[in-house]
Amino acid sequence: MFIGLLGGSFNPIHNGHLHIANYVFQTLSLDKVIFIPTGDPPHKPATSLAPAHHRLAMVKLAIQSFETFVVDDREAQSPNVSYSIDTVTQLKNEFSSETKLGFIIGLDAFLELPSWKEAKYLLDFCHFIVCSRPGVTFMQLQSMPLLPPTSHSNLHKLDHADISRLDLALPSGSSVTFLPIPPCEISASHIREQVVLKRPIGHWLPPSVESYIIQHQVYQ
Repeated sequence: MFIGLLGGSFNPIHNGHLHIANYVFQTLSLDKVIFIPTGDPPHKPATSLAPAHHRLAMVKLAIQSFETFVVDDREAQSPNVSYSIDTVTQLKNEFSSETKLGFIIGLDAFLELPSWKEAKYLLDFCHFIVCSRPGVTFMQLQSMPLLPPTSHSNLHKLDHADISRLDLALPSGSSVTFLPIPPCEISASHIREQVVLKRPIGHWLPPSVESYIIQHQVYQ
């Protein structure tokens, strides 16, 4: 089994999240993708963060038509700050030893990995799947700690989508896969702004999520 883990605030979940999950699922032949909405994320300000129960409900609605997408509510239900290393460790213990976990993450967040709790252990503990993001380049990985030297030429090819993926082996025996994903520039913050302005948001997220936001007056 190869299972992808996609965590985030999902504030709200939108078509961009589903695009990334589906692209990774198909490209790496995953068996399942687990969405893990955060409760109190340690790296994001909570000023515009919708209550966890709303974000969890919206994720459940967004993925209901995808048979291989499921949601894990442990972080959303926890009253404490949740760290990725703790969640991944728990999941690792719940699956068989033959199950491979792939931590799906945007390149912008991956570049901040050295500041995470027990970052090196987390990197060695599971496979990382790093997806391109607007505003950052794979070339920036050259100055990132925790990674072995990476070919300048290969990073250049990733940035220009001349190659469809790059797999980097780590000394621990784990690995990182870098994916230049076709852009789908949708911003959750922009969606929230449009909700406040009472403007249409339906082309950015599933109809069921739009209906939930309107019905429960989320972000208003």
